Amino acid sequence: MKTFIEVTIQTILAFFSILFIARLLGRQQVAQLTLHEYINGITFGSIAATLATDTNQRTWSHLLGLVLFGVLTYIISIISIKSRKASKIIQGEPVIVIQDGRILEKNLERFHYTIDDLNHLLRKKDVFDITDVRYGVLETTGEISIVKIAQKENIKAEDFAIQPKQTELLTDIIVTGNIIYENLRKRSLSVKWLVSQMSIMGVKDIREGFFASVDSNNQLYIDRMEDMLPKQTDITEHEDI
Repeated sequence: MKTFIEVTIQTILAFFSILFIARLLGRQQVAQLTLHEYINGITFGSIAATLATDTNQRTWSHLLGLVLFGVLTYIISIISIKSRKASKIIQGEPVIVIQDGRILEKNLERFHYTIDDLNHLLRKKDVFDITDVRYGVLETTGEISIVKIAQKENIKAEDFAIQPKQTELLTDIIVTGNIIYENLRKRSLSVKWLVSQMSIMGVKDIREGFFASVDSNNQLYIDRMEDMLPKQTDITEHEDI
């Protein structure tokens, strides 16, 4: 009975403590979780769970740890707001991962994202064709911001009395330099056809292709390991930190 009462009191204390700290830190903890905020959220939960259920140690030691962690998080947040350089170290910077319909593999690899991760983020933005994208910016929250090519911007077809063309899903046939043979067979395509199309597009070796897909008309899109952009746009800051 004594243990039941202790756990009940500690749980109530943990609940209202973490609620107060979360309100103190602001809504950004919920709305836009950056990496350090995500880690803080896990740690808060772990400390609060221990505070609520551990009857072998003093309640106040766990509560002190929870409060101190909250104070440190608050201080770091204030420093990030006051200092741009500190913010870059703590939260990181947005980085361009798509430019002019081409995937910037090195930028993608810096954040350990795969082509599947990228495609997933694009689909959440209603983008099913990478060639529609002028710029794709990977934000510090893990989301992607999209600037579409002007001709691909959404308009209402009824405003122009035209019959829009239905967008179909693309089929991935090369992922990180590896051919997806099953997808080729589903499209009734051969490796010989793929090699021929790549050759026409100036890609002599399949291993040069980072990602490739075909549409419903078997039109090939390919992104090279080396993007060969005239000038790669960079939105990060380079001053010494």
